Amino acid sequence: MSGSNPLWDLHRSGLAGATYTDLTHAFHPGQPHFASFPDEERELLFDFAKGHGFQVHRYSIPGQWGTHVDPPVHFIEGGRTLDEIPVSEMLLPLVILDISERVAADADATPTTDDVAAWEARNGRIPEKAFVALRTDWYKRWPDSDRFYNRSADGVVHTPGWSRNVLELLFVERGITAIGHEQIDTDPGLATSAGNYALEHYVLSLDRWQIELMNNLDKVPEAGALIMASWPKVKDGSGFPARVVAIHR
Repeated sequence: MSGSNPLWDLHRSGLAGATYTDLTHAFHPGQPHFASFPDEERELLFDFAKGHGFQVHRYSIPGQWGTHVDPPVHFIEGGRTLDEIPVSEMLLPLVILDISERVAADADATPTTDDVAAWEARNGRIPEKAFVALRTDWYKRWPDSDRFYNRSADGVVHTPGWSRNVLELLFVERGITAIGHEQIDTDPGLATSAGNYALEHYVLSLDRWQIELMNNLDKVPEAGALIMASWPKVKDGSGFPARVVAIHR
């Protein structure tokens, strides 16, 4: 082949020296998960120690397991399923909205529009069709379920989450494609403890999707990175573990 190939040139030179940061937890039995879900079951069907020439596991998991994708149909009847999300949405500009210092002092902290304004003052307007991830450093509690849920003596969960006004700003005014976060739920623990999942419902009602239980967001710059998120193409799927990677300098 002769001549220039722009995409190959991009990979060879434009991405030369780039850092690839895995934003995914390795899932396993006993990990933190939504309390109503059963734990993972894993069976070794074939193995070298059994005299077989290969190894095969059978996995039994809920779709929302480990670092995973929530498509619209997860909360919205008739919403897009996993196989209906186009691959063009799986490579996006990555914005990191960092509230980790506030979370360290107050586990119930949520982002404000001032946080978005401060990010834009430093980096410019959040790009349309971006993926915005909420950095809380909550991932550092993985895989301790007690620390992840952070329940007080009265059983109330104290975890950070999103806020409605920030989500409206990001999706409606900035036109982003998806969000992600490190904790188990979109909504803060004070809401989920009361059975309130209104923010997750809101995101998915907009025909958008999200990644939950993200990892290593503190290792990625707040602006300038790309995110690559992928998952199996499950027919009519309502959720599945995802592999998520940040590409950055």
